[in-house]
Amino acid sequence: MTSRPPAGGRIGTAAAAALIVATSLFPIYMMAVESLKTAREDVLGNPLLVTHPTLQWYLGLFAPVLWLRGEAFAREIPFVVWLRNSAIVTVAALVLTLAVSVPAGYALGRLRPPGWRVWRRVMFGSYLIPQTLAFLPMYQLISRLGLDDNVLALLLVYPGLAIPFCVWLLSAYFQRLGRDVEEAALVECGRGAAFLHVVLPMSWPVIAAGGIFALGVVSGDAIFAALFLPNQFHQTLAAGLGTLGASMADLSLVAGVNLAAITVVPVVAAFAGAYVRGLSAAMEEGG
Repeated sequence: MTSRPPAGGRIGTAAAAALIVATSLFPIYMMAVESLKTAREDVLGNPLLVTHPTLQWYLGLFAPVLWLRGEAFAREIPFVVWLRNSAIVTVAALVLTLAVSVPAGYALGRLRPPGWRVWRRVMFGSYLIPQTLAFLPMYQLISRLGLDDNVLALLLVYPGLAIPFCVWLLSAYFQRLGRDVEEAALVECGRGAAFLHVVLPMSWPVIAAGGIFALGVVSGDAIFAALFLPNQFHQTLAAGLGTLGASMADLSLVAGVNLAAITVVPVVAAFAGAYVRGLSAAMEEGG
């Protein structure tokens, strides 16, 4: 019979968890409140509450100039263009990252070619290189390929940042994955079919973990997108919002940040359980 922890310990744990949750959600709450305020209430109202909510700042993101009571309150913001560019880049970068990382991780962790341990550690180490050190060589590569101010440039940059960690994560998982089911499948079909129909369905939590990591790399970047895409109408959402040249007091900017988060948070929340299981399955690297 297991003993229950003392009441004081349970209360302390609950209090610590509540504090962590409150601290994490408070910035999101503040951005939501600010984005729903009128310009007058933003200056004169309570900073923590909104008493006269309005959607004018959200509507202004989708209309070049929106008029309210005879006054234009939204400047021209190509928000829809940024949103479209972000969707294209995100989907393409995720597909490319996983298309490379899954077979590479399987090859390193399962087939174990000569030097596979060294290659895996090198890939993990390359992920820890500060991104600022990669600006100049990446810029030179993009220039020589003629991809200046082209969205395709990000399809080289983002997978290049995400693939090393994803390969390490997947290879650590595949190394420790039980061989019994796969070997039974090899009796009936070839390795390729066994990989597609047996290994991949068993591995979807760790693949989801790699995909969420890649999504974080793509959605969290504004520096590379702003550097390689100087044209405002070629930029992604994060870089475009950064070009507004305003502080967080600009309510259009706050509304744009909220909408950008809304496009990512549901996806991450839906796969949160798989993300945790995938990391747990792969974090203990085999010998």
